[in-house]
Amino acid sequence: MQGFTNIDLVILVVYLAAVLFAGLHFSKKEMKGKEYFKGDGTVPWWVTSVSIFATLLSPISFLSLAGNSYAGTWIMWFAQLGMLIAIPFTIKYFLPIYSKLDIDTAYHYLEIRFKSKGLRVLGAIMFIIYQVGRMSIIMYLPCMVLSSLMGINVNILIIIMGVIAIIYSYTGGLKSVLWTDFIQGSVLLIGVSFGLIYLLCHINGGFGAVIHELSSSSKFLAADQPVFDANIFRDSIFLLIFGAGLNTIGSYVSSQDIVQRFTTTTDTKQLNKMMIANGCLSIFIATVFYLIGTGLYVFYQVQGNPLPPAAQQDQIFASWIAFELPVGITGLLLAAIYAAAQSTLSTGLNSVASSWTMDIQARLNKKEISLEKQTKIGQNVSLIVGIFAIVVAMVLAQGGVKSAYEWFNGFMGLVLGILVGTFILGVFTKVANKFGASLAFVAASCVMVYIKYFVDPAKISFWSYSIISIAVSLVVGLLASIIYNKVKGINPDIPNNSTIYNLK
Repeated sequence: MQGFTNIDLVILVVYLAAVLFAGLHFSKKEMKGKEYFKGDGTVPWWVTSVSIFATLLSPISFLSLAGNSYAGTWIMWFAQLGMLIAIPFTIKYFLPIYSKLDIDTAYHYLEIRFKSKGLRVLGAIMFIIYQVGRMSIIMYLPCMVLSSLMGINVNILIIIMGVIAIIYSYTGGLKSVLWTDFIQGSVLLIGVSFGLIYLLCHINGGFGAVIHELSSSSKFLAADQPVFDANIFRDSIFLLIFGAGLNTIGSYVSSQDIVQRFTTTTDTKQLNKMMIANGCLSIFIATVFYLIGTGLYVFYQVQGNPLPPAAQQDQIFASWIAFELPVGITGLLLAAIYAAAQSTLSTGLNSVASSWTMDIQARLNKKEISLEKQTKIGQNVSLIVGIFAIVVAMVLAQGGVKSAYEWFNGFMGLVLGILVGTFILGVFTKVANKFGASLAFVAASCVMVYIKYFVDPAKISFWSYSIISIAVSLVVGLLASIIYNKVKGINPDIPNNSTIYNLK
């Protein structure tokens, strides 16, 4: 067990320098305004697809998926199959509308559909607060793990990660972020796949031993795990797949960091390829992580190899990388963990900058903002938000506020998830208006906060939250809109291409 060596450190430093160089190389100094936030139309669809994949796969997933498989079963793997619901749904109903409207941000759609600057600003504010909290945790958690393995101060790792992401997000805009995400996503895919192959080669019986463990014990599914429960609010494989599918739809259609990728082109064929490739990559890498987790269980628990230091559930994969892989390869694989964090971080910075500039600043300004000023505002927001996220991550690393901050981030993530109900209300109904959409958002928020914090989780599964929030949004939004239209004597006036009913 050699642990993290100086050679691994050199490899990690070279990798980080290469990422920074690549980000600066793909930057374009003369980009202005929307080009800074939406790219210049030259980025291939397959680059954007890998960027979406890298954005959705945070380092928390990197560390926890293998840990879940190692310590438990494959039950959470079924959540990835929600992609089979989310991708066709998004391709059929939302991407054609986003393409026809040529939206600037996710929340631009809310303004167009409901003729409401307020809903657009509200959506942007909820996303920005959630994203800032998420970025801080994205830096904090993996840097804590890497710090214990490398023997490097956690604050140094946080600062390096944040500064590099800020530099190429600030200078290059979305184009630079997309290309660096592509590089980091590729490093992650290659590194993790190599890790699985290396692990299987060092298990007695190889892949067959892993399959034997999955088929002969309860490592794949627990014996009492229901496939379907008549009470759809309780855990089952069906609810896991369907609920995860709705959660993923929420990310695809209402989260600016993902929708921003869709604004890079209005070609629906490219958008469809982008989505399908992203789904394939996501299911593939989740399967690899779960195979690694079961492989580690066979390696340590079944075949009795000595456990490495710091081998808790969520650190078991990182610990195996540090203490079992050859010198040099360890540096590459830990660089993949770092890559997962940096790609999510850089995407967060650029998406917050674009949402603040175009959804909030431009809506509240009485005068039109020039393209040069839009770019400068976006750059300044990237810088300020990046520094703020670094500071928050460093505070979290000192301990004492972790649980409170996780509560805060979980709450904001919940509220952001409620947004998808407003988007579905807009796309799938003819009568919905600004009044109904606003009331639906408030009602869904109240219901979901009550369920999350005041109802026993054993009665209502987390995976049913999206089902409930969408149902509440539709019922309240439709009834409120119908009553409002009748009282005011108004006939619904739906903007062209904003619903599935008037898409040309």
